Amino acid sequence: MSRSPRTRVLAHARVRAAVVAAATAALLAPLAACTSDTGDPGTETDAKPRADDRPVEVTVTPAGERVPAGEPVRVTAAGGRLTSVTVTDAEGHKLAGKAASDGRSWVSDRKAAPGAAYTVTAAAKSEGGTAKSTKATFTTAGADKVNKVDWRPGAASTIGVAQPISLVFDNPVKNKAEVEKQLRVTTSNDTEGSWGWLTDWSGRDRVDWRPKAYWKPGTKVTLNAELNGTDSGTAGGWFVRDYETTFTIGARQIAKVDLDRHQLTLVRDGRTVRRIPVSGGTPGGDKRSWRGTAVLMAKEGTINMNSETVGLGNAYDKMVKHSMRLTWSGMYAHAAPWNARYFGNSNQSSGCIGMSDANAAWFYGQVRPGDPFEITGKDTKGVVAPGNGFGAWNLSWSEWQRKSALR
Repeated sequence: MSRSPRTRVLAHARVRAAVVAAATAALLAPLAACTSDTGDPGTETDAKPRADDRPVEVTVTPAGERVPAGEPVRVTAAGGRLTSVTVTDAEGHKLAGKAASDGRSWVSDRKAAPGAAYTVTAAAKSEGGTAKSTKATFTTAGADKVNKVDWRPGAASTIGVAQPISLVFDNPVKNKAEVEKQLRVTTSNDTEGSWGWLTDWSGRDRVDWRPKAYWKPGTKVTLNAELNGTDSGTAGGWFVRDYETTFTIGARQIAKVDLDRHQLTLVRDGRTVRRIPVSGGTPGGDKRSWRGTAVLMAKEGTINMNSETVGLGNAYDKMVKHSMRLTWSGMYAHAAPWNARYFGNSNQSSGCIGMSDANAAWFYGQVRPGDPFEITGKDTKGVVAPGNGFGAWNLSWSEWQRKSALR
C-alpha cells in the first residue's frame, strides 16, 4: 500500500522529533546527578566566587621592626568587614579595642608600649561572605628614658577622710593631658572628684585626685594608672608599666587645732572625743605654725628633729616621740615635754604642735594617715600650700578643678 507525499513528510518529522528528545535527555542526565534528591543545591567546595566577591584586604599599623611606641594599634578591612581582632604582646597580655560600627576598622584602647613585641590576629569576611584570617607582627623601639611614679596611699590601706590620691613623677611631665587621660579612679559610691597638677615640695611634677568634699567613711577606692606606653614629653621619658592601688576610707576623724586658744580637739563622726592642751609655733617670726587644713601624712614614731634641716639654725637637735608629720616643710604634731609649762596658755614651739607625753601617746594611737588637721590662729606664717604635704584642701573646689590638664 503506497503513502501519499503528505503522509511521508509527517512520518519523517515524527522520527526527527524523537531523535532530538532522546539526545536532550542524554545531555541532561549527568547534570541531574549533581543535585540532591530534595532539590537543594548542596555545597561545592570548588565553586567559583561571585564576580563581586573580591578578597578582603586587611591592613595592620604599626608594621615592621622597632617602630616608634606610643600609638594605638589600628586594623582596617577593605572590601569586607572585620569579625574579630586580637592583639597580644610577648607576655600574653592583650590590648583591648573597639571596632567601628561598619566593621571596617578596629583601634586598640591602649597604646603600643616601648620595647615590646606584638602579634595581631584578625578575622574578616568579604562582601560575598568569604572568610579570611590574617596574622601580623611588629616590634616597638625601646625607651631611651623611663619615667617612674611614687604614689600614695599604699594598697590595702585604711586612711582618713582627707587623704588624696597623689602621684609624684621622677622626671618632668610635659604631656600632662595625655598622662591624666590614663588615670582612672573608681569608688564604691560615685564620689565626685578631680585631678589637679602641682609642684611637689621636692620640685618634681605631681598630680593629686581629691574629692569635692571629705570622703565618706567606708568608701572603697581604686586607682588604675594605665601609663604603660605613654610618653611624658620632653626630658620626661616613657612610662613602661601600669600602677594600681586600692584602699578604704576609715572613720571621719578631724583634729581641730585652735592656736589662739592653744587647744586641739579630736572629733570623730561628729562627736568630740577629747580636748588636749597644746603649744603651737612662736609668734612673730619663722617659728610660727602654718594654718589651714593640713593632712596627717605619716606616723613616724620617735625621730631625730634637727632645726638645721628646716632653716632654723641650731635651735634644736633632739629625739622626739610620737611624731606625726603634717607638712614636708617640717611641721609635726608630737610630744614636747620640754614645753609643758606652755600647754594650753602660750605658743612657744618652733612651728610644731606640741603636747604632753601622755596626751601625745593617746592621740598617736587614735589617728591615721589621711586625717585632716584644721588649724586656725591669728599669728601664723600663712596657709599650707597644696604641694607642701597634702594642702589641696586649702583651695576652693573651682580653684582645684582648674588645675586639671583636661579642663
